[in-house]
Amino acid sequence: MCLPRRFNLSCAALAATLAFGGAAQAQTKELTFAHQDMLVPLRLVMESGEVEKATGYKINWRMFSGGGDVIRAMASGDVQMGETGSSPLTAAASQGQDIKLFWISADIADAEALIARNASGITGIKDLKGKKVATPFVSTAHYQLMAGLKMEGVDAKSVNVMNMRPPEIAAAWERGDIDATFIWDPVLSKIKSTGKTIATSGSIGKRGAPTFEGIVVNAKWAAANEPFMIAFVKALNRANEEYKATGKSWTPDSPQTKAMAKWTKADPKDVGPAMSLYSFPSYAEQLSPTWLGGGAAKAMANTAAFLKEQGRVQEVKPDYSGFVTTTYVEKAMAAK
Repeated sequence: MCLPRRFNLSCAALAATLAFGGAAQAQTKELTFAHQDMLVPLRLVMESGEVEKATGYKINWRMFSGGGDVIRAMASGDVQMGETGSSPLTAAASQGQDIKLFWISADIADAEALIARNASGITGIKDLKGKKVATPFVSTAHYQLMAGLKMEGVDAKSVNVMNMRPPEIAAAWERGDIDATFIWDPVLSKIKSTGKTIATSGSIGKRGAPTFEGIVVNAKWAAANEPFMIAFVKALNRANEEYKATGKSWTPDSPQTKAMAKWTKADPKDVGPAMSLYSFPSYAEQLSPTWLGGGAAKAMANTAAFLKEQGRVQEVKPDYSGFVTTTYVEKAMAAK
C-alpha cells in the first residue's frame, strides 16, 4: 500500500510501470494481421481459427484496401504481419523497412488484368493514349500497367493514369468515369461483363515483369515468435493443399466458397473462376529458385528500378535477398 502522500507519485509511477509490463506480456501472444481482398487460400486459415487454436495467440485480422496501406500500417508498428503484392513490398524494402517476405501466397498469373470498357474503342495497349486508366498506385497492377506501356512503346505521360483503390475503381466503372483499369478480384469479376481483357499480369509477366502476392512480417517480431511462424506456415500450406485437392469441386454453396466470400466481400459465384487464375506454390516451389530461393528477390530488384523511375523510391538496393527468408518454410517442412 502507498499511504504516505509523499509517495503517491512514486507509487503511481510504479503502478504504471507494472501495468505497462503486464500489458506488454499479454501482447506477446497477440498480433495484428493486415489482409486484403485477394481470393487466396489464406482466407480458409482465417475462417478456421486453426492457427489461434494451435498456438494460443490472438490474431486481429484487419482488412486494408491495398498493399501500400498494409506497408504503412506495418511501418507504424500497429501491424506485425500482412499480405502485399511485390510492388508495395519492394517499396518498403527499398526504404529500409525491417521486414521479411516468408511466404508466396500466390503467383498472380492471370489474376490481375487490364480491362477496357466495351464502348471505349480500346483494342490494345497502344489505344490507351489519351484515355483514363485507373489502378491503385504502387500496386503490382500499377507496375504491370506501366511495364506494358513501356513494352508497347507508349509514353506513359500520354495516358491519364489515375490512382484509385479497388472500391473506388468499381464505383468509377459503374458511373462510366474511366475507360480502362488494371485491377484484381473481386472488382475484376464485376467489370468483365462490360469490358474486354487487353492484357493480364501473366501475359506481361512472361515478357519480363513477373509479379506475386506475398506475406511479410516484422523481422524482429518473427525472430521472437518462431513457433508461431512455423505453425502459421504449416496452416498456409494446408490451405493451399486443400484448394488443390478440392477447389475444382467447390460450388457457390460450399463452406470453403462461403468463407472466401465472407473475408473478401466477393460474390460466391465469382470465387471459383477467380481463384483458378492464380497459382499457389507448394513447399518445394516456395523454396525453389523461382520464388523464395532467388526469384522473388530478383523480381523485387526489377520492380525497384520501375519504382525509382516513377519517383516512388529514392534508391535501388544492390541486393534484395536480405528481405526474403526461407527459414520458416524449411522449419515447417521439418516439423511435419
